[in-house]
Amino acid sequence: MPWDRVESEIVGAANLAMKLALHQDILLSSASESGLGRWANAYDDDGRLIAMSALGVVVVLAGVASIFAWTASLVTGDTSWVDRSWSVVPVLYVWVFAGFAHVVNVRLDVMAILVTLWGVRLTYNYARKGGYSGVEDYRWAVLRDAMSTRQFHLFNIFFIVLYQNFLLVLITLPAQTALNHRATSFGPLDALLAAFFLACTVLETIADQQQWSFHSWKRAELDAGRSPNPRFAQTGLFRYSRHPNFFFEQAQWWLLFAMGAVAAHSLLQWTVAGPLLLTLLFVGSTSFTEKISISKYPEYHEYRRGTSAIIPWIPSRHIVHVPTHRSE
Repeated sequence: MPWDRVESEIVGAANLAMKLALHQDILLSSASESGLGRWANAYDDDGRLIAMSALGVVVVLAGVASIFAWTASLVTGDTSWVDRSWSVVPVLYVWVFAGFAHVVNVRLDVMAILVTLWGVRLTYNYARKGGYSGVEDYRWAVLRDAMSTRQFHLFNIFFIVLYQNFLLVLITLPAQTALNHRATSFGPLDALLAAFFLACTVLETIADQQQWSFHSWKRAELDAGRSPNPRFAQTGLFRYSRHPNFFFEQAQWWLLFAMGAVAAHSLLQWTVAGPLLLTLLFVGSTSFTEKISISKYPEYHEYRRGTSAIIPWIPSRHIVHVPTHRSE
């Protein structure tokens, strides 16, 4: 399968980057300990690259992932290739940063382990939905039908491929902050943030399973010739939030940002752009997803009125059933 091949190539590139990182001096004599010197590659007097920074390695990997996603989308007509790498490349990026600290910095190692757990959860959930078997995200199909061919090609290049891969780099940059401030010891606040991150991972896993169980029941009802009622998940965590998995997903990246800020002893970090832009992406995605849900299930209006959109909160309504005058 094509994805198996590209995944092995990206993992191989990351392993090479880790080996390079572990065998070079990160505190380059030509780089200042402040400003861009801590982020940039190092060059000799003739302008030749003599050492690549952690960020430089990540940018190269992101470029490879972007080129592959765009090329694969043109060849296959499937625009979900970034979706397929979404749970993989951030894990590689954070381990690159940890590798440049020789995998001995507690904070960076914890960050890398947490993001790995995040990636394992998301990869498993995406795989069981058929994501790695050629199943395209249904939202891309809706957008493709709403746009001209030229418009969708531009949307694919600039949003699906370039912007989303750029965002996947941004959300991992708190690890770069931790790398720059690796002299800061891992403390109780770091441990608390890590515990919150882990709790969010567990709760998102529960939300994923509840959604999977509901849709498995719904498919069984349809296969048996019965009309499922209700027609969308409303129990468990979905009783308190219409999108609990979205909430815990965003929370994890805000917590990772906080760990980088703790290392820097300041919340005033430009890397806040990562979780902030991710949140804005989810705002748009949630709005678009709900428009589709309302078009399919008119009773979703009532569910919206009684249940918080993202942040889990006490509901004001019970389960919404299909109106008796409607059928599936």
